[in-house]
Amino acid sequence: MSDWNIVPIAEEHLEALARVDALCFSDPWSHEGLQAELTSDTACFAAAVKNGEAVGCAGMHCICGECYIDKVCVAPDCRRQGIAEALVGYLMEYARKQQAEFITLEVRAGNEPAIALYAKLGFASVGVRKNFYSDPKEDALLMTKTFLYDD
Repeated sequence: MSDWNIVPIAEEHLEALARVDALCFSDPWSHEGLQAELTSDTACFAAAVKNGEAVGCAGMHCICGECYIDKVCVAPDCRRQGIAEALVGYLMEYARKQQAEFITLEVRAGNEPAIALYAKLGFASVGVRKNFYSDPKEDALLMTKTFLYDD
């Protein structure tokens, strides 16, 4: 049994998640940026909570049957425990409940662990966004998972 769980993001998670985001990204989201997602009609954001502290999050926006993952981050000292997989799984389940046609994301072309995780979860590389990232400058792989439903 894990010592963490996945929950819908809440106000009490935001300060810790802003810190985690700053550890993970060169252009992190602020507390206020994360807070705005609490009231967005199109957003689904989840937090990974370990020993009462938010240690990761993932979020996406869904509209018109299309879902776009904006963020997946896990504190460096909490990686390789299945947290990112559980967070993305939470988003995928939400997308299925919304009857989404697909879910898509961008990932740094050099982020091999993340690319392997997304491939394991059924995402396929569908394109490249040249020089999408800065600091450092890098291409993004566009990865998509399509959902099929029985009518």
